[in-house]
Amino acid sequence: MTVKLTIAFYSTYGTNHQMAEIAAAAATAAGAEVRLRRIAETAPAEVVASQDAWKAQVERAAGIPAVSADDMEWANAYLFVTPTRFGSAPSQVRAFIDTLGGLWFQGKLANKAISAMTSAQNPHGGQEATTLGLYTTFLHWGAIIVAPGFTDPSIFAAGGNPYGYSHTQGKEFGDAEKAAISHQATRLVQVAAKLAA
Repeated sequence: MTVKLTIAFYSTYGTNHQMAEIAAAAATAAGAEVRLRRIAETAPAEVVASQDAWKAQVERAAGIPAVSADDMEWANAYLFVTPTRFGSAPSQVRAFIDTLGGLWFQGKLANKAISAMTSAQNPHGGQEATTLGLYTTFLHWGAIIVAPGFTDPSIFAAGGNPYGYSHTQGKEFGDAEKAAISHQATRLVQVAAKLAA
């Protein structure tokens, strides 16, 4: 069975958008059918417009469809890519998750492979708390968490986060960072394929 992966990302300034695109390319190369989807912006337009970088990212992602319940039902694997806000996923991500109660109630989010990646302004800005907080939600769904663990040298080279790749905002995406993101996405596809077999 083909792995059908929905990658749902929210990105304020572009970091998580880049991560999602790197992951999408790796997952596609690993044989998955990928839907790259943005999580809708819920901040007031005047707030977004007050920051040039935020406004630019909204415009950059405008051509990507917003993730929907249909994308979640269609998929047999998920990757969430989100910034860290005060040690948690931002309100935009939580707002989308809060729309999925119907699918959860029907068991349509259960038994699917899932993973998460994040970023923050500094190396100790709450990334692990964000990822683990998302995993708590995913456990409620009955999803199967596929963290990267220490399963590849790229995890060590890119900072050593076994829960899910985390990026420091403003840092370039070099070979080590791309390799860690790609490994996590590929591992997710491989595990999803086993679950779907």
